[in-house]
Amino acid sequence: MNSKHILLTGGTGLVGSKLTRLLLDKGYTVSHLSRNPGNDARVKTYLWDISKGQIDEHCIDDVAIIVHLAGADIAGKRWTEKRKKEIIASRTKSITLIYELLKKKKHNVNSVISASATGYYGDCGDEFVTENSAQGNDFLGNCCEQWEQMVDEGRSLGLRVLKFRMGVILAANGGALKKIALPIKYCMGSPLGNGKQWIPWIHEQDAINMYLWGIENENLNGVYNMVAPNAVTNKELTHAIAKQLQKPLWLPNVPVFILKLLFGEMSDILLTSTKASAKKIQEVGFTFEYPEIDGALKEIYSPEL
Repeated sequence: MNSKHILLTGGTGLVGSKLTRLLLDKGYTVSHLSRNPGNDARVKTYLWDISKGQIDEHCIDDVAIIVHLAGADIAGKRWTEKRKKEIIASRTKSITLIYELLKKKKHNVNSVISASATGYYGDCGDEFVTENSAQGNDFLGNCCEQWEQMVDEGRSLGLRVLKFRMGVILAANGGALKKIALPIKYCMGSPLGNGKQWIPWIHEQDAINMYLWGIENENLNGVYNMVAPNAVTNKELTHAIAKQLQKPLWLPNVPVFILKLLFGEMSDILLTSTKASAKKIQEVGFTFEYPEIDGALKEIYSPEL
């Protein structure tokens, strides 16, 4: 077995692509499971079709750890009932397909490290939530619960199962920050709703480092929040972005009814308040490079200014 061979699902996404490069730089062998052929000569891409239940059985050859990041974009389309089913299926059916393969073919996989999301907790107001807090009774909470339950099936196969509940990834290229910052760049930005909702953010480098931490610390299992230790409200985030971009904020807050009119139920992403704790991951020795929002945004935007 090659203990440094990692198989990634969602390896071409925002986090997956950066994690792939970091792992390659660290001397790991990296393979991807994808719907489309890859274009990186250093990464072997195996094809799968989740909706058809098809997977290249060679994808697990010589693999030690599977990092499961695949999932339809939560904010990609309006949440119709059909879209909700697609979002859940893309997360649950994908890991089930992998586990079915592990059951029928000899392999050396010992760990599964999976993404989840802080959407698990739902709208918690000002409550400080930990990994032991209750699941939210809304679409995102139910989605994350089903996602994590399917991932946990790996324990019955004797696998180490580690789940990271990811917050809002702040990155220079792509992701939520680009959408949040766009109106601010054009001097049309303002807080959303009352602006008091807590945003469980994390700098992309810390997110990638945390996945590496999970790969390299074999005693790590269970669930951890993937959030920076210093949460901010929507208003504070808006003002911090405007400060870094040197743009004024002069418009009134965007009313809730406008957001619901524009996005329907998907407006929950913008209005839900989740103040998630990073204490558990810090207690096992993980150190954040960007624990404060100003430092995180400065690193992201400095090349532009």
